[in-house]
Amino acid sequence: METKQEYLLVVEDIPDILKLLEATLVFKGYRVVTASNGQEALEVIQKERPAVVITDILMPKMDGFSLVHRLRINPETRDIPVVFLSATYVAPEDKTFALTIGATRFIEKPVALEEFLPVVEELLKTGAPTTAAAKLPNEFEFYDGYRKRLETKLNHKLTQITRDEHLVRTLSGAEKVSIETSLRHAIEERKEIELLLGQIREQLEKLSKPES
Repeated sequence: METKQEYLLVVEDIPDILKLLEATLVFKGYRVVTASNGQEALEVIQKERPAVVITDILMPKMDGFSLVHRLRINPETRDIPVVFLSATYVAPEDKTFALTIGATRFIEKPVALEEFLPVVEELLKTGAPTTAAAKLPNEFEFYDGYRKRLETKLNHKLTQITRDEHLVRTLSGAEKVSIETSLRHAIEERKEIELLLGQIREQLEKLSKPES
């Protein structure tokens, strides 16, 4: 595939962040296609293979972990470089899990462009290391590892919500407004994590049942 035909696929469910990433990459001369979740991303990839996928992790319908897993178990998409961007999954265990399932790079949000752009340029030149299917976790290992990450995130989010609810009752003025905003975001993320966790547990239950 010639360079002029290659494109970067940016997957992000927050419109402002998506527009910023798209505008930055287009300004640098890249061809960019966008998607708002993993399911949309897979539909785009089926039509034309991207040079690099740049994706958030926590998204509705299909998140970044599931997207990478789908790409890596498919021989036709196994070696597409994937850059994870996340503000939620930033613990060492999260990054280890991301690399285990096949992510190429991991960048924390808010994205520092001086770190982000050289990574994109490097991957366009070198691609991703060849991913051996034998090294990837199987279906059960993937979902079980994912469950553990989600349970940890849910516990952290519940702690944050409890703390913010207490602060809202004790603060006033601009500080209270800031905490109220933080609380709303935390509640939204908690709902998304709980939804994902329920789906993952269903998958694990199916995989644990012996075949009849």
